[in-house]
Amino acid sequence: MIIGTEEIGARLLSPEEAARKLGLRLGTLANRRSLGLGPAYIKLGRAVRYREQDLETFIEQHRVVVGDQR
Repeated sequence: MIIGTEEIGARLLSPEEAARKLGLRLGTLANRRSLGLGPAYIKLGRAVRYREQDLETFIEQHRVVVGDQR
């Protein structure tokens, strides 16, 4: 598998940092992860890490656009 240089240099966030960025409680993020509802994550041994790009994608996927308010 070929990994782009932007992925190699991507900063990995701890669950605490990811929860803060998403505006969620740490327990909520952990619960969503266990249910398969949260953002993509990386498992390094026991450590869970999140790529900033994956968090941005998750945020964009949950964007709600309301009707035009003219």
